[in-house]
Amino acid sequence: MKLPRISGQKILHALGKAGFEEIHIRGSHHYLYHSTKDRIVTVPVHSQKIIAPKTLKSILEQADISVEDFLDFL
Repeated sequence: MKLPRISGQKILHALGKAGFEEIHIRGSHHYLYHSTKDRIVTVPVHSQKIIAPKTLKSILEQADISVEDFLDFL
């Protein structure tokens, strides 16, 4: 399935619906943690800039979420 073209802010919102909580911000990078999965995910948020597809794929792999599940959270 094709990855959506979205901003980092929308990724944060979708991961929040998936159960991730923001634990730390350093510069433009937001760190989210999921307690049941015991995973930390890093999301770059640069104003309204669109995240590159490979970066989004890496974020989804870190979060252990499929593209289909991620689209449901959007």
